[in-house]
Amino acid sequence: MYKDKWLANEKVFRDPVHNYIQITHQLILDLIDTKEFQRLRRIKQLGGSSYTFHGGEHTRFSHSLGVYENARHICDIFSRKYPIEKEGENGWDDSERLVTLAAALLHDIGHGAYSHTFEQIFHTNHEEFTAEIILSEKTEINAVLQKMGIDFPQKVASVIQKTYPNPQVVQMISSQIDADRMDYLLRDAYFTGTQYGFFDLTRITRVIRPYKDGIAFLSQGMHAVEDYIVSRYQMYMQIYFHPTSRAMDVLLVHLLKRAKFLYNAGGRADLFLATSPRLIPFLKGDYNLYDYLKLDDGVLNTYFSEWSEDVDEILSDLAKRYRNRKPLSSIIVKDEKEHLLPTMRRFVEEFGYNADYYTITSSSMNLPYDFYRPNDTHSLTQIEIMRKDGTLVELSTLSPLVRAITGESVGDRRFFFPKEMLQKTDGQLDLLEDVTLKFQKHVHNGELV
Repeated sequence: MYKDKWLANEKVFRDPVHNYIQITHQLILDLIDTKEFQRLRRIKQLGGSSYTFHGGEHTRFSHSLGVYENARHICDIFSRKYPIEKEGENGWDDSERLVTLAAALLHDIGHGAYSHTFEQIFHTNHEEFTAEIILSEKTEINAVLQKMGIDFPQKVASVIQKTYPNPQVVQMISSQIDADRMDYLLRDAYFTGTQYGFFDLTRITRVIRPYKDGIAFLSQGMHAVEDYIVSRYQMYMQIYFHPTSRAMDVLLVHLLKRAKFLYNAGGRADLFLATSPRLIPFLKGDYNLYDYLKLDDGVLNTYFSEWSEDVDEILSDLAKRYRNRKPLSSIIVKDEKEHLLPTMRRFVEEFGYNADYYTITSSSMNLPYDFYRPNDTHSLTQIEIMRKDGTLVELSTLSPLVRAITGESVGDRRFFFPKEMLQKTDGQLDLLEDVTLKFQKHVHNGELV
């Protein structure tokens, strides 16, 4: 057990977003030093977006530290301005500090190599792995958490799973404006070299306050909250939904899909035994936590290098395209043009590509802000504005700006295909030229027509 929760001398991490990240508890320092947390240094935060915005090479390690720092700062504000001793049931109980900080630090601990894309092919679930890493008695994370008490790992996991009984703690880690989003918007904007994600974090943390059912924001800070919502909207439109980033993710999906096919139905199990043994449990669909923790972005990148020289033309070509940043092209597909997609796939096949691996139709949709709808299956916690008399009002009822984008899904639906379909190569066979001309007839101003 920890004899003293607080460090005699705080430790700091120098950070480009928060300047200094202050480690004030031995528990947090010990969690950072575990092998499971250090693994996050080897997993990029932005995945395919780093191929579009070359500065976006930051990791889930640095993001997790940033989320911790935001939570620590909010805990300090709540403890100083709104202690339970002064505010009663609407105040902050600082005995919740350590479970809050641990959950903030560990909220992404279950993310794996090329997380969301990998999950799509191998049906892993980073949220389930997060809970398992925290709760398994075979992890260093669990051993550290148990020093706070035998039930402490379960408390931390329940915060991340949104079942912890204190809604203030849960909403600080996961809501529409939380320590997680506050960090990744600023961090992703900084490292991608864009301005879209910047908002007034200082002002937001000055007007944030607890109440018995969660977290609210004082009315005098409403414009800072509006700015945050608009920044989030812009980051999704300009960064996370960028066509090239999505095209690189599509390549990775097809590359892993081809590997899975070759292992299970293509008679090439020997290839993966020789070049990519740590991936075999996932190709077989028989993996456990320890298989999962052996993978990171660097391991997969090494495997892609080996595959780029394989005799299978599709595997080799997709690996080369991904490693050398040769993304697929794409066009927007409106609902009324959906019927043309089989024709476009046929043209790609006639050109010589396997449409199963060189085409895909992909949607990207996100709600920049949506108020709480209790009857929705995936209802979202609304942003509450606290007026001077202490009453709470949902943000969009006060803000015309937010109301204009409330409930509106943003994004588009795209058809991805080889860039060669839009090019004319000298010496191209007449037949192939005819195919590309037919294909190009349906493409105008980046849309399917």
